[in-house]
Amino acid sequence: MTSTSLSRPTGGPVVNRPSVVAVGTIVWLGSEVMFFAGLFAIYFTLRSVSPGLWAFETEKLDVPYALTNTITLVLSSVACQFGVFAAERMQARRTGRLFQFGKWGMVEWFFLTYAMGAVFVCGQVFEYANLISEHVTLSSNAYGSAFYMTTGFHGAHVIGGLIAFLLTIGRAFAVKNFGHKEATTAIVVSYYWHFVDVVWIGLFLVIYVLQ
Repeated sequence: MTSTSLSRPTGGPVVNRPSVVAVGTIVWLGSEVMFFAGLFAIYFTLRSVSPGLWAFETEKLDVPYALTNTITLVLSSVACQFGVFAAERMQARRTGRLFQFGKWGMVEWFFLTYAMGAVFVCGQVFEYANLISEHVTLSSNAYGSAFYMTTGFHGAHVIGGLIAFLLTIGRAFAVKNFGHKEATTAIVVSYYWHFVDVVWIGLFLVIYVLQ
């Protein structure tokens, strides 16, 4: 066997190794799953010892409003995935007119995702204001503590995702050539955003549907 046979021939198969950043993000999201599992456990524990309080306080929730806000966040995840598809084909920006959605690039889809995520956060703030006017606060009782802890920590994660989208969009404008590194960043951010979306669906079902 010659020395040249040990090396990969030109044009031969390439071993596709998983991105270190992507793997690290997935591992980190695993720890986030445990964090939110703890919040769910707190919510169910407090609910089990105060069923009367829960029945009284949940009547103050505006379920249709929360459902609309939830749909907005779910649709933002769809837009995010379209941005990932564009990033995977190395298309940073649109190649057609503004309303030719089929020709949008990662930047346009991520801008739309950001806008919908921002609407969700604003909607949550408005909901907090209404609940506070109904005397449901963080320190009012066990229900208030559980509600604001679970939804508040999730809201903080959403804000973190919005910042990540701005950084990803900014990076796309900063580089001369949109390449593999930029596409990987977009994919990793999408992992986080989809995770935040799934967590909220769980929170919505527990807090607003099961109550």
